[in-house]
Amino acid sequence: MTLNIQIVVDCIDPHGLADWWAETLDWAVEPQDEGFIRSMIEQGFATEAETRTHHGKLVWDAGAAIVPPEELDAKPPLRRILFQAVPEDKTVKNRIHWDVRLAGADKDEARAALEARGATFLWTARQGPHEWHTMADPEGNEFCIS
Repeated sequence: MTLNIQIVVDCIDPHGLADWWAETLDWAVEPQDEGFIRSMIEQGFATEAETRTHHGKLVWDAGAAIVPPEELDAKPPLRRILFQAVPEDKTVKNRIHWDVRLAGADKDEARAALEARGATFLWTARQGPHEWHTMADPEGNEFCIS
């Protein structure tokens, strides 16, 4: 049996955070179907208040997803991160986080580049010869780079 995975991240600004993570991981923001959204409004299944315009396109306000670019046409994609709107800010440490593997890139240079784009450096840790930086994305969600 082959299983797919979707990780869901609660956030205040799902479209902004999806854009940020898509750039960070070199993934793609999953396109939303404007025609479908309009038809849901016309049929009374949704309202204009449940939508917004993002980068000039009509999207659902409550969420945005990213996928590896090679999986954009997969139905469903094998790997997907969904960013969904919640009303409250993050207040405590994540119970789960992801590790961003740098594929040989210098972690200090990666740290500086991420900070320049709105990430926050939290601390450096090590176990034996392995060292990593723990960071937070623009909404405070922790992740590690190594």
